[in-house]
Amino acid sequence: MRKRSVTTLIAALAAASLLSGTPAPQAQAAGSATGRPSPDAPARLGFDLDTVTIPQLQARMADGSLTSSALTAAYLWRIEKTDPKINAVLRTDPTALRQAAASDARHRHGRSRGPLDGIPVLLKDNINTRGLATTAGSLALAGDPPDTDAALVSRLRRAGAVILGKTNLSEWANFRAAKPTSGWSAVGGQTRNPYVLDRNPCGSSSGSAAALAASLSQVAIGTETDGSIVCPAGMNGVVGHKPTLGLVSQAGVVPISAEQDTAGPMARNVTDTALTLSVLSGGKTSPLGGTARTGVSPAQHPHNESLRGKRIGLWRLPSLGPDVDAVMTATAKKLRQAGATVVEVTPPYQKRLAELEFPALLSEFHRDIDAYLATRHGPRNLAALIEFNRAHPEERTCFAGQELFEQAFAAPPTTDPGYRATRAELKDLSRRSIDETMAAHRLDAIASPTNPPAWTTDCARGDNDVIPSSTPAAVAGYPSLSVPAGTVGKLPVGVLLMSGNHQDTELLSLGAAVENRLHAWRPPQYLPHN
Repeated sequence: MRKRSVTTLIAALAAASLLSGTPAPQAQAAGSATGRPSPDAPARLGFDLDTVTIPQLQARMADGSLTSSALTAAYLWRIEKTDPKINAVLRTDPTALRQAAASDARHRHGRSRGPLDGIPVLLKDNINTRGLATTAGSLALAGDPPDTDAALVSRLRRAGAVILGKTNLSEWANFRAAKPTSGWSAVGGQTRNPYVLDRNPCGSSSGSAAALAASLSQVAIGTETDGSIVCPAGMNGVVGHKPTLGLVSQAGVVPISAEQDTAGPMARNVTDTALTLSVLSGGKTSPLGGTARTGVSPAQHPHNESLRGKRIGLWRLPSLGPDVDAVMTATAKKLRQAGATVVEVTPPYQKRLAELEFPALLSEFHRDIDAYLATRHGPRNLAALIEFNRAHPEERTCFAGQELFEQAFAAPPTTDPGYRATRAELKDLSRRSIDETMAAHRLDAIASPTNPPAWTTDCARGDNDVIPSSTPAAVAGYPSLSVPAGTVGKLPVGVLLMSGNHQDTELLSLGAAVENRLHAWRPPQYLPHN
């Protein structure tokens, strides 16, 4: 569909989308004079935090039936009451209610900055945030907070978003030990999967995904090198988008590899994910083909037919087990019923990608972490970081190893011809694995399972998370999107969609249609929701 026709469609659907909720009574700021949220903050909103979308929230703010202060207070109250069970939020920003009050003033005077103005956002704790501790989960960075915001945080602030706080993560984004436990950090302890508390949330954006599943924020920001946005999204039943490499600035984000790292948006629906990406990218993407202020998803329209005529390749990955395969079979059936053509595919070169990726990341991590540590108080390079971990037993309370640090320290530099050949082959084969598959079958996207059912968290055993579906897009720098597909028992499974370079808006539009057809989002039932 051409961009102009998509924009026309979005405009036509806007009114129907925004009328889908009943306006609440006039809402007041639900915080006390001390800045603490009042106990009845969520109940006073008059709508369901689990299912409300950003366009619906903005419509209420525009007509005066909601304030950002009330919304922010409600999320702060949910964090206070619910997060002790999940351990997803490391710290809240003490200025959150003041940020919300400033947004309310802008709304009252007709100066809203766009769809994220007044919307609470949680940030993964490897994203520099001025005046707020940013640790990557490590005690080595738990001293002085950064002096400046990461570039993406500056964009969120300029858009009027409320920085609600920081989320726990797998320490050093799961790039420290050979057998780590996802969701654990020395700073934050263990994040739990909200659906079954002894199950793992997947890494490394575990806190961001678990917080969204428990409705502790409207949106959250994660980061990915390979799987660390999409796997937590799948395993916690939310939406996660790994953007095209370079679309979102990595300045001020704790790195693994500049060749693969990207921050990206996470939310409970594709609409909010797309709107957040538009801000993070500095307007380089349009929210599902619409204008920055509309941000209305095709998924919000009950008669959407945007899957009709689409061709989707199904990459089954039977190694994830028969229960996951059954979810994918059911997903394919629903997509066909919506008018899509689904063909089974197996992208080539996967074994070679698995052989080459890790050695390249070791060299890149040594280069990039040294550059980052030079900007922070604490260990100034990888060698000092290794010594810090040896000297601090608190860093070894879940798992002791730092084998990846040690291997990275000994890896060839990125000036080495062998390394350069490895990265060049990786880039070529990963892009060909997607491009050739899509061209051969004339596909709009490739779909695969995002994750297995969450495994039991066990520090002694570590993760059993070899999940190959994220690798082609991660290594190629192409976009991917995880959307809830179903459950195995109580545990969510996502469907991962991937497509070609800089096809983020098209992938999100397709994802919205898939989301609409699957209707797979459901909050954890035992948690105290609205």
